[in-house]
Amino acid sequence: MELIAIVIFIALIEYLVFGGFVGKARATYDIPAPATTGNEIFERYFRVHQNTLESLMVFIPSIIGFGLYVHTQVAAALGVLFIIGRVLYFRGYVKDPKSRAAGSAIGGLSLVALLLGALIGAVIGFL
Repeated sequence: MELIAIVIFIALIEYLVFGGFVGKARATYDIPAPATTGNEIFERYFRVHQNTLESLMVFIPSIIGFGLYVHTQVAAALGVLFIIGRVLYFRGYVKDPKSRAAGSAIGGLSLVALLLGALIGAVIGFL
C-alpha cells in the first residue's frame, strides 16, 4: 500500500502545483480574489484546477479500493496514468480547450478502471 500512498501524494502535489498556476494566472491577468471570471486564459487555469479537485474525489478512494481488492502495482500504474492524463489535460486545456481530449481520455479511462475494478473486487470479496 506504500506504493499507492506515494501515487496519491504525487497526485495531491500535482493538484497544488495546478493551484500555483491559478495563482500566477490570477496575478498575470489581474483577476482579484474572489473573482473566478474576467479573462479567458485565467478561467482555463481555474477550470483545470477545479476539474482536478472533482476528479480527486473519485480517484483517491478508487485507487485505495483497487489496491486493497485487486492488485497494488496495477492500482499504482493506473494512478500514474491518471496523473499523466491530468498533466496532458492541463496543457491541452490551457492551450485550447478543444485540445484537452487526449488528457481527458487517459485520465478518465484510468479513473473508470480504478473505480470499476475496486467495486468488482469488493463485491467478489464480499461474496
